Amino acid sequence: MGWFAMTVSVFGELLITVGLVLGLFVVYSLWWTNVVADREAHKQGDKVRDHWAQSPGGPGALDTKDGIGFLHVPAMNNGEVLVEKGTATKVLNDGVAGYYTEPVKASLPMTGKNGNFTLAAHRDGHGAKFHNIDKIDKGDAIVFETRDKWYVYKVFGILPETSKYDVKVLQTVPKESGRTKPGHYITLTTCTPVYTSRYRYVVWGELERVEKVDSARTLPKELR
Repeated sequence: MGWFAMTVSVFGELLITVGLVLGLFVVYSLWWTNVVADREAHKQGDKVRDHWAQSPGGPGALDTKDGIGFLHVPAMNNGEVLVEKGTATKVLNDGVAGYYTEPVKASLPMTGKNGNFTLAAHRDGHGAKFHNIDKIDKGDAIVFETRDKWYVYKVFGILPETSKYDVKVLQTVPKESGRTKPGHYITLTTCTPVYTSRYRYVVWGELERVEKVDSARTLPKELR
């Protein structure tokens, strides 16, 4: 075998090795991190529900390190999503949605005051809880579950792409949403396009009604 042929052979083997390594990395990033995150989220979610069961009658606004409630979005077909405080990577990597504490602080619906309940979650890897955010349409339901209340929102605005530095979409009256007056809003944000973090995808909803949770925790009609 000549020098050139040998070089080509070695180079080809190196490319195959690199390809295998990259393939394993993709599997880890898009599958195994989901497995680990879902396991952790399920464990934390169980802690929240156990806490609710052991402390009946208390306010649903209680904020713990394990989570404050569960997000249900039928259009995303991803089951319930635990909601925790903060949007740092270490929070979202546990397969949950986090509410913003900065640069614009979220208004929690349990306060009963006008505001914007702003949330973020991963779109790919680490649970990918907002992977199907592009399946949401205007008029779809977003439901937030606490210990004692169901908060039912209706989607009214969608922004398929904006800068990741566009904090105006998180304001009390979110810019570009079409709303100009204070209200009870919810905002879902995640990365876009899929498998990148270059831009942000935004969905806005407005509170339609609040239902009291009964002893059987009967689901709102939107979730049945």
